[in-house]
Amino acid sequence: MPTRDNPYGAFKYRVKLGDDTDEGFAAGFSEVSGIASEVKFSEYRNGNDLENHVRKIANVNSTEDVTLKRGVIGDLRLFQWLDATRDGDFDPRTVVIVLMDERNVDACSWTLHNAQPKKWVGPTLTGKGGGDVAMEELHLVAESIDFRNT
Repeated sequence: MPTRDNPYGAFKYRVKLGDDTDEGFAAGFSEVSGIASEVKFSEYRNGNDLENHVRKIANVNSTEDVTLKRGVIGDLRLFQWLDATRDGDFDPRTVVIVLMDERNVDACSWTLHNAQPKKWVGPTLTGKGGGDVAMEELHLVAESIDFRNT
């Protein structure tokens, strides 16, 4: 897809969890955050270097934890994925986050490789009312992340 002058809105996207929740409400999230990758650097300097500064040498890289938030809809699959991981039934998945344009056409995507659930957070409940939506969160770890235009 060619680049464009106006940036895409951050409100039209979908999440593919690498299982049967890829379509419909089960994978409909109101917020996705933490899509990031970081390269770590080591400082190095030879004792006989002519310059009095250190060199920065690229080292290992890491992917930040990604947080998915959605309203509680009674679907237990996110919690069950975490529960299975806690019980030693590891199920790493390829999770794809797809940003769409105004016409619902895929614009770009981020792929989390070997993603696994790290943390599930249930809703904050209050008897005061106020009209807030009961929300749940799933925090994912991943070994690497790829970004591409579609």
